[in-house]
Amino acid sequence: MKGRLIALDHIEGREAAALMVDGKLTDLLIDAPKGPRLGAIFAAKVERPLKGQGGMIVSWPGGEGFLRRSKGLAPGEVIRVQVSGHAEAGKAPPVSDRILFKSRYAIVTPNAPGLNISRRIKDDDRRDLLKGLALEGMDGSEHGLILRSAAEDSSDEDILEDIQAMRASCEETLAQTDLGLLLDGDGPHVLAWRDWIEPAQVETQAGSFEDHGVLDAIEGLADDHVPLGPHSMWIEPTRALTAVDVNTGSDLSNAAPLKANLAAITDLPRQLRLRGIGGQITVDFAPILKRDRRLIESALRSAFRGDSVDTEVIGWTPLGHVELKRKRERQPLIALLP
Repeated sequence: MKGRLIALDHIEGREAAALMVDGKLTDLLIDAPKGPRLGAIFAAKVERPLKGQGGMIVSWPGGEGFLRRSKGLAPGEVIRVQVSGHAEAGKAPPVSDRILFKSRYAIVTPNAPGLNISRRIKDDDRRDLLKGLALEGMDGSEHGLILRSAAEDSSDEDILEDIQAMRASCEETLAQTDLGLLLDGDGPHVLAWRDWIEPAQVETQAGSFEDHGVLDAIEGLADDHVPLGPHSMWIEPTRALTAVDVNTGSDLSNAAPLKANLAAITDLPRQLRLRGIGGQITVDFAPILKRDRRLIESALRSAFRGDSVDTEVIGWTPLGHVELKRKRERQPLIALLP
């Protein structure tokens, strides 16, 4: 099927959302069976510093998190924190004390005043109109607001309604004082509406994953081997890092290594996103001349620039590998499937 399609369904009774582009699975969200959702907000008690790690353990009834800040905090103090990523089994999830209330058009920033418009919106007249909506929606509030790029082509009524809803959510959440969960993070269906903003056909009926080939695509992700035409790559997670090996396959031409590497780079962000892989990643590219390394680095940065998960290109190792550092924003797919 040509075009964009968003399928909203369930896997093992848990919410799931899939984005298909021209018949290819491009993004996938599955609710975790346990643990706090990304974006969940807690009132937590400061417990103890972790020496050498520059952070604190904070706790709430039934759970705890790791806050990468310790300055100015005292054990026993109660603060609000937001889950900012996922952790390996047995570790506390990372949390932040810089809380955001995020929706499709608006992001309310508590205790960070200022009204800001996404830099992707270039039209001055539209920016002025959006600034007026922001002033109207946040009138009398001490909190800040960011209007996202999705507001560029959306109706003023929808944008204003979104601003007001996020402001109300912020004020209601911050008014709560009891230890524990103050506001749950968004599930896959809301996240799909919030973040997949390009026009798309939306399918919500039960069984839409099977009807549109999502289940077959998910099954294929269980294989470490990724075909790339005549070339291929292997994506193999270990406890310490994820190893990516690029192979030229049956292509014996002089240009095969460079072509294989560029093909791998093109598909790597999608593969990592779908598999929920974060942390340290080491890529063993097919052998190339040192003069071509700059081309590889440039292609990598360009490929990850449009990815929804922050990824940093660290650079080349003495052995000729490339190291990446990717935010652990999603749980590994293997942990989400039965």
